[in-house]
Amino acid sequence: MSISKNQFKLITSLSQKKYRQKHKLFIAEGIKVVQEISNSSFEIETLFCTEDFITDISNEKIVRISENDLKKISNLKTPNKVLGLFKIPVEKPLNNHGLIIVLDAISDPGNLGTIIRLCDWFGVVTLVCSKQTVDCYNQKVVQASMGSLTRVSIHYKSLSVYLKETNLPTFIADMNGENVYKMNLPKEGILIMGNEANGVSAEIKKEIMNKISIPRFGEAQETESLNVATATAILLSEFKRN
Repeated sequence: MSISKNQFKLITSLSQKKYRQKHKLFIAEGIKVVQEISNSSFEIETLFCTEDFITDISNEKIVRISENDLKKISNLKTPNKVLGLFKIPVEKPLNNHGLIIVLDAISDPGNLGTIIRLCDWFGVVTLVCSKQTVDCYNQKVVQASMGSLTRVSIHYKSLSVYLKETNLPTFIADMNGENVYKMNLPKEGILIMGNEANGVSAEIKKEIMNKISIPRFGEAQETESLNVATATAILLSEFKRN
């Protein structure tokens, strides 16, 4: 069976956020990612897969296609047997307990996907993103999250409003902050990570007093900064270790 013109048009349109929101659908590709999401509470709309893709998903949700057709709709350099359309779930109520990661204008999809995986790894169930942060259903984010997207509750909020409403201790990752290795960190709290180029916005910085940093140990002391996902991993490890 080949892909219809309408199906092709729908799939290609989902590369844009406005159409993902309109159709309430997102794309996932590859055997591992599609299986992870299929085994979660996320609902499948359609799976477009080659004849040799084995699945127990109901046939009414499957469209068997050629490898050539899969290449036409795939966003991967090497398409891997299946592309799935999944329904964007209804947002759950925000759980304001435990350790929460807040992202201020993260723009790189790979960084967001990796941070979602880190939240999953370290048992952080709530991730709050500014409205300027890249869409978590962007296909590159979905691929980078490797299924962790289904296990982390993600919310897009006005950060200035959200942070004023919380009573949790709040920390900003900042180059000029206190050495994280010398701090006693709480079990519950909010960790704010900033934009790749500009860090946390000045508006938020002036409201939050607690600033933490990862010290540089290299002799030259010339490394400008850490990648935001790398920094998130180190700081999450310290919060959990304490």
